[in-house]
Amino acid sequence: MIDNQHIGKCILTLLLAAILALFGFLAYWSSASAQTGSSGLSMAYENTLFDTSSVIEVDIDISEEDWADLLENATAEEYYDCNVTVNGTTYEHVGLRAKGNTSLSMVAASDSDRYSFKIKFDEYVDGQSCDGLSKLVLNNNYSDATMMKEALCYDMFAFLGADASLYNYAKVSVNGEYWGVYLALEPVEESFAIRNYGSDYGQLYKPDSMEMGGPGKMKDFDMSQIREELGFDADTDSADTTGSKPPTPDNSAAADSDRNDSSDSDSKPAAPPQMPDDQTSTGSSNSDDTRTSPSGFPGNPPSDLPDTAPDKNTDDQGKPERGKPPGDGQGGFNGSPGGKGGGFGGDSAASLNYIDDELSSYETIWESSVFKSTDKDHRRVVSALKNICADDADSDSLAESMDVDNVLRYMAVQTFVVNLDGLTGSMAHNYYLYEDDGQLNIIPWDYNLAFGGFQSGSASDTINFPIDTPFSSGVDPEDRQFFMALLENETYLAQYHEYLTQLVEEYVNGGGFDSFYDRVTAQIDELVQDDPTSFYTYDEYTSAAAMLKETVKLRAASVQGQLDGSIPSTRDGQSADSSSLIDTSAIDLSVMGVMNGGGQGRPDGQSRPDSQGGPNGGSSGDSGSDFPSGFPGAPPSSGIGGDNGISDSQGGPLVDSNDGQAAKQT
Repeated sequence: MIDNQHIGKCILTLLLAAILALFGFLAYWSSASAQTGSSGLSMAYENTLFDTSSVIEVDIDISEEDWADLLENATAEEYYDCNVTVNGTTYEHVGLRAKGNTSLSMVAASDSDRYSFKIKFDEYVDGQSCDGLSKLVLNNNYSDATMMKEALCYDMFAFLGADASLYNYAKVSVNGEYWGVYLALEPVEESFAIRNYGSDYGQLYKPDSMEMGGPGKMKDFDMSQIREELGFDADTDSADTTGSKPPTPDNSAAADSDRNDSSDSDSKPAAPPQMPDDQTSTGSSNSDDTRTSPSGFPGNPPSDLPDTAPDKNTDDQGKPERGKPPGDGQGGFNGSPGGKGGGFGGDSAASLNYIDDELSSYETIWESSVFKSTDKDHRRVVSALKNICADDADSDSLAESMDVDNVLRYMAVQTFVVNLDGLTGSMAHNYYLYEDDGQLNIIPWDYNLAFGGFQSGSASDTINFPIDTPFSSGVDPEDRQFFMALLENETYLAQYHEYLTQLVEEYVNGGGFDSFYDRVTAQIDELVQDDPTSFYTYDEYTSAAAMLKETVKLRAASVQGQLDGSIPSTRDGQSADSSSLIDTSAIDLSVMGVMNGGGQGRPDGQSRPDSQGGPNGGSSGDSGSDFPSGFPGAPPSSGIGGDNGISDSQGGPLVDSNDGQAAKQT
């Protein structure tokens, strides 16, 4: 009896100890969750691959035959079996392929073999990963002479604590020979989702309004097809068609997330779409050029609507009704919505506008699903967009339908770096849409054309880009209802301004940017100097890096002025009074690399006398091109003109450790 009582007491003591231990664990978990600010899980690769205090080394061992075949057929984006050694650890039977979209086509059409790559560790060995990372992206820094625009943007996202990919630089070698310095990125796929949201993550999409023949299909066309079908070879009055090949912007992420590996399967190139060839676009007030380009391109009205035709879904004054995008839902221009079709930039779904309740109206989103998704998943997205774009949307309803805090962090960086090759530009693409339990979020991607590299107009357009109307000049703010819902809300506008203030006062003026710049230049200077495949010479790189530093400092000064009211913060305000805009006469944007390789942003307004910026430091031509105005490769037809002038016309915006990653805030 005594023994039984003793045993009972022991059991009771053990139970009490277990309960106390459980409460202790729950308290620890609650504290840890509060500290991380998310339900994401720590991943080993955060420290082994993306500790930016040192460059990683990636050695690719591939048969000479397969390597030659990969380079010869890069646009097929097929995986090749190879061994990859990362920082001394070898992974056998790894998949390697070229990656990209228009940039891939442009490199393939040039004399360069410097492709961006995707490494898939589990392509041939199930479950194989590099410290938990199943895939690694290696970006070639196309059209970026600074070699650091994209890295800087991701560092700023990390500084603000936004959901974004981790980054680091990589010294890449192939079969024992140095191939070049690349930017290593964590792709926005399963590993990313687990790290940020935990194993019970939501749905992920990669909408893109500038796809030809469906997501990822731009890579299926050779350059002659693209030029012919898009009107590039039509007669124009462009200033300079010297014969050099201007590079186009890097849309390397477009349709590049394997989408359940469907994009990795063998497929025949889609036939090019039939594009109208009788549409013309007159130049801006700054140019007498008339360029021939297909209907639906930026700068061109839809071919089936007369100039005076009233828009469907507009009020008595012709202003689009909130929640009802302008147009007829069949295509738009300059980023205007187009529901089920339209030219580049003419897709309302990719612009994240609410169209109607029909799932088919948002096909651009569903066909870009990264994970397998169902109609039930899709209805949650549509419902959220409907709530966000509603006339009576308030702070509470917005918070129910979107991750407001993260979207505001995204907007702050996106605006500061003037990235118009994205959702705030005339072509709604280069972003990921994340949905979890009916709440939408934005994940950034593709920033090599930030700081005036894409449709930038003059240097003043970039430096003084308005923070409260942060869209390309050809984009009606009502066509970006997802963002306008926040900008029109006083509480969220103030929060957005606070994040911009942090970027100015703490990151730029507080030393974060200088720390990033000094670290990166120290890490890559010698690698760039010895880089055998670089698109730019070492002298071009050093000049570009110095120009970037000046550009960032002036941009911070302009943002600060817009925040304190000494500089107008809207496009209309700057048009009415440009006297207080920051002087940008010493800034030459083309030195840093632009979508067509040179010319725009020069202090004297003239094209560069040299042909910097092409592949291997070669010719890329001046700012004049035979590309349609507003399309990648074309100079903007206007902007906030000159150094301090303003124009309303269409076609160009107006516009010691991990640094930011270590300083990530919650």
